[in-house]
Amino acid sequence: MKAIRTDRELECPGIDAGLRARGIELVTLPDGIPEAELMAAVADADLILMCYTPITARVIEAARKLKGIVKYGVGIDAIDIPAAMRRSIPVVNVPDYAEETVAEGAFALMIALAKRLPAITAAVSRDGWIWPEQRWLGRDIAGATLGLVGCGKIGRSMARMAGQGFRARVLGFDPGVDAATMRDAGVEKVDDLKAMLSACDFVSVHCVLNDQTRGLIGGQELACMKPSAILINVSRGALIDEAALVEAIVAGRIAGAGLDVYSLEPLARSGHPMSALFDRDNVILFPHLTFFTYEAMRRLEDDTLARCFEVLEGRPVTIRSHDPRLRAQTAGVEFR
Repeated sequence: MKAIRTDRELECPGIDAGLRARGIELVTLPDGIPEAELMAAVADADLILMCYTPITARVIEAARKLKGIVKYGVGIDAIDIPAAMRRSIPVVNVPDYAEETVAEGAFALMIALAKRLPAITAAVSRDGWIWPEQRWLGRDIAGATLGLVGCGKIGRSMARMAGQGFRARVLGFDPGVDAATMRDAGVEKVDDLKAMLSACDFVSVHCVLNDQTRGLIGGQELACMKPSAILINVSRGALIDEAALVEAIVAGRIAGAGLDVYSLEPLARSGHPMSALFDRDNVILFPHLTFFTYEAMRRLEDDTLARCFEVLEGRPVTIRSHDPRLRAQTAGVEFR
């Protein structure tokens, strides 16, 4: 049998070794491979593993032997799931390998910006020492208000860290999570997004990306935020109107941003919509790596291999995600 793994820049030695140990021919392909080249590569593939590379309807149609598509990660926006369903090809992701990990990453971005770590460490690296002038004043998390846009598992983990760990007040906006569930997580439910944004010292985004949430944080929402507020996004870049965000930061209308995700990846120092945010000491640009720890990668590799072997052995593929796009599948899957 033959497996194609795209996005080989994301090193997954456990996945690669596990497949080869079962005698599976594994071909790894780079990020950004043209669709035509990918179509040729998958023509005789039994399995496609992908992370970022789009798996379009044309790619799926070209893979005449295809038995399954495994996303080694969470987001499934780049997979044409209806095209796979038309051929009864199961699609599966690994939804819960890094929930705590990504929440830790979001909290790290928040506290680094609150304590002015990028600005202060850059100044010390440049000058050797600085004195406690007003321009270096940081912010406390304790007693501050954190607003969560999205209160799923990652958002609720973030709430626990900020609320129980640092005594912050935590507000939450999420039409899909009821007030009781939020209350159990230490979150006060707010139904008006703009009202919540105006009350917050920190805002952290933890939504899925869909037609309803695309551009959820736009120019009007950013205008509601305090000039002293800091915005964190570790979910999907397109949840925020990035042009409006760049404008707000450059104009000083919000105090800073910690970003791990972007509508267009990878970033570039020039020629990218977010290029103006490079070299700003109130912005942290992280390269979509808040998930990347030893522990999370071990869980990702183990779960990915389990799904791959289900596909290749003709067993029902375990779907643990509650994403309705995956839950709509009826062939070759079982739900947990």
